[in-house]
Amino acid sequence: MTFVIRPAAMDDLQHLYEMAKLTGGGFTNLPPDRNALTGKLEGSEAAFSRAGDEIMGETFVLVLENTETGDVRGTCQLFTAVGHQYPFYSYRIGMLTQYSKELERTVAAELLSLCNDLGGTSEVGGLFLHPGERAGGLGLLLARSRYLFIAAHRQRFGDRILAELRGIIDERGGSPFWDAIGGKFFGMSFQEADEFNAIHGNQFIADLMPKHPVYIAMLDEEARKVIGLPHPSGRAAMRMLQDEGYSYQGYVDIFDGGPTMLADTDKVRSIAGAHHGEVVNATLEKGEKALIAAGQLADFRCCYGARAVHGDTVFIDAQAAELLRIGKGDSVWSIAR
Repeated sequence: MTFVIRPAAMDDLQHLYEMAKLTGGGFTNLPPDRNALTGKLEGSEAAFSRAGDEIMGETFVLVLENTETGDVRGTCQLFTAVGHQYPFYSYRIGMLTQYSKELERTVAAELLSLCNDLGGTSEVGGLFLHPGERAGGLGLLLARSRYLFIAAHRQRFGDRILAELRGIIDERGGSPFWDAIGGKFFGMSFQEADEFNAIHGNQFIADLMPKHPVYIAMLDEEARKVIGLPHPSGRAAMRMLQDEGYSYQGYVDIFDGGPTMLADTDKVRSIAGAHHGEVVNATLEKGEKALIAAGQLADFRCCYGARAVHGDTVFIDAQAAELLRIGKGDSVWSIAR
């Protein structure tokens, strides 16, 4: 396989723009807007260029490249600390229990409360694989390469990590959840609000969104039944996150009501189980299938390959060594496929 994960560069703008047009909406981390994508790439290049270890609310953009053709066929992102510059908003699902002595009745009501509980949490997101490449485990390579990057740069990320899954969007491209809450206050369709958020950020939410809790029972049925559910296309991603150790803890996206998955960074399976070792042989002919990553920051690269682990050392196959541009004496991070 000739695919490799590497840092995005400004030369990738057109590829990212073309993929952004294929997302179908509700994908704020990859907006089909050249200016917004240019700003994201500039921020990513600055993050890859900074050598310090302190957490500063940065974005790293990675891309999946076919090294034979030079085409970029996928992308994913890492955010070191959400809410670092602007508040990060979520709805938290809570419960209010009340008792009437006269009626001898206890009533429990579910509430949606606007909160900033997750500020400072790291995030994995922005994963998109070109429809023509959805085979051969490339989506898994994109997703798990981020964890090897975190393992290799652990000081740049927080102690908790989140992943937001796109919520339910109906056949007309609208969101029942947004129509029931945000749409009542903003005078904007879901598509308009989603696009505005992708390009300009969500400060307008702080300006206009009602601060009082919303009683879920007062929402229409279409909105109630989608709260905390992923879009059908995101069910596999949700299972993948659960396999890594993430769980749904009652936080949902303020736009489409999709679930926010949370995990302790050091307990994520592909971080906790990552092996760091020195390459002592780069001509392995047969070994365990694995994801293998090498290089720091702007030199980071990740691919599928074969490995054989021996204590603090590792043997890897020649093709992986070529894709990673490494050899005997270099160090790599790896995790079984």
